[in-house]
Amino acid sequence: MSETFVTTRISVIMPCYNAAAFVEEAVNCVMNQTYPDVELVVVDDGSTDGSVEILQQLATRYSPRLTLLFQNHLGPYPARNLGLKHAHGGCVAFLDADDYWTPDCLEKLSVAMADEQADIAYCGWQNVGMGAPGTDPYIPPDYSQMDTAAEFLRSCPWPIHAALVRRDAIDAVKGFSERRFSAMDYDFWLRLYAHTQKIVRVPEVMAFYRWHDKGQISKTKWKQVLDALQVRRDFVTNYPERVAHLSKDRVFELSDGFLLREAYRAYWQRNLTDAQKLFRRAFTQGLWKAGDMKYLLPALLPLAWFQWLVAQSDRLKVKRT
Repeated sequence: MSETFVTTRISVIMPCYNAAAFVEEAVNCVMNQTYPDVELVVVDDGSTDGSVEILQQLATRYSPRLTLLFQNHLGPYPARNLGLKHAHGGCVAFLDADDYWTPDCLEKLSVAMADEQADIAYCGWQNVGMGAPGTDPYIPPDYSQMDTAAEFLRSCPWPIHAALVRRDAIDAVKGFSERRFSAMDYDFWLRLYAHTQKIVRVPEVMAFYRWHDKGQISKTKWKQVLDALQVRRDFVTNYPERVAHLSKDRVFELSDGFLLREAYRAYWQRNLTDAQKLFRRAFTQGLWKAGDMKYLLPALLPLAWFQWLVAQSDRLKVKRT
């Protein structure tokens, strides 16, 4: 480990809402990192399932390295901003109360950051648990060797818990915006990239995202699409120098074009509630061509009629085959 990082504290910010089944494992994961100086700031967001009692016991066990704060059901991003106000580390990582890392995750990220003089270090991740959309380990590309702006506009580069960030970079972008609830992590990474392009990859899977039935943001599909669309637009508008090398058509494809692509994705997956909402938004914003009308117009009908028309179309296709 680089000597400059041995004395640099890492602060981990952990929002918690009704995570009694997982929070002790998440806290132990942080407290048992091989990195020598880690503090944990947990913000309970009004839990009612016994999480608070578990956290109070853990705060006693790990005192003074664990700080426990409380807020009244404001959501994970206000919780992260509150945690940042009480964090003292020169670097910051974020871990939700139902996720976890390998024991050496923070050490390896900090070493890479020091070696490359980077402001952000990121790693690979894996979805785990029932209902996960694929559980294969995933190592993201080395964005520093690519057209980073285009790749970041294409999709959120990594989940909230798969990166370590210098605190001064976080302060420069004023932490998390709270205006687009289901895409605030994406917004955070885009704004950080606009501030600093000093990023480094650790090509190992060290972060694990747990899927379960506790109302995760990741499951609100259509809302997530609309929020992700808006943060793309904000990035293009607010940081034109970052996309100046891209053609107008390419910028449109990566930003506004995202909406109709996701509408079609939902439609072909027969997620018709989401498809209807997204087709309608594309229609009202004029983000369509003549060939899209055969899908857009039925989506303007009441949902039950839209579902009936699609079902009839599916039956006709079955009969033809």
